Amino acid sequence: MMTRVSHRGRGIATTLMQAAEACAVERARTLLVLDTAVEDGASVFYERLGFALTGIIPDYALKPHGGLTGTMVYWKRIGEA
Repeated sequence: MMTRVSHRGRGIATTLMQAAEACAVERARTLLVLDTAVEDGASVFYERLGFALTGIIPDYALKPHGGLTGTMVYWKRIGEA
């Protein structure tokens, strides 16, 4: 998921993540997993939403203008475990 740079800070990404989490709970899911780039990624945002960092995979993702960056892998328990 990405939010357009000009639209960041308006709560759009938070609303989208809350909707995704609600859909997962409706489907009896109990664990969410996601990843984000080390460089210019959304790690602070995901941590604010309660996701826990599992680790970093180095040189895993392509950067938009070339080259590689690491990927941070996150998880979060939801619904009833």
